[in-house]
Amino acid sequence: QVQLVESGGGLVQPGGSLRLSCVASGNILSIKAMRWYRQPPGKQRELVATVTNSGDTNYADSVKGRFTISRDNRKTTVYLQMNSLSPEDTAVYYCNAEVLPRYTASYLELWGQGTLVTVSS
Repeated sequence: QVQLVESGGGLVQPGGSLRLSCVASGNILSIKAMRWYRQPPGKQRELVATVTNSGDTNYADSVKGRFTISRDNRKTTVYLQMNSLSPEDTAVYYCNAEVLPRYTASYLELWGQGTLVTVSS
């Protein structure tokens, strides 16, 4: 069974920092792009950042210059370093990845369970 497991959410004061982690586990042959999405309370889910298998990154305008997405050398873990957090960043953050399980012929789109980030004084 392949899955994504996030960690690192919590309560932080405005201006503070948090780092989210997402680990892809299971019998995996390959992973394409990995992404972070977020869903603020009462709003739709939105794409925050993307990192490709080659390391190229892309960010939503609202987080550029404050958030950094990265992958480990094995490319099974993705991080989201969040700095200068504001209350507008409060949301459930979800990890997303395109994964090729071993012994299958096609990629699956996986989602993590979500981790809550609350920015409040």
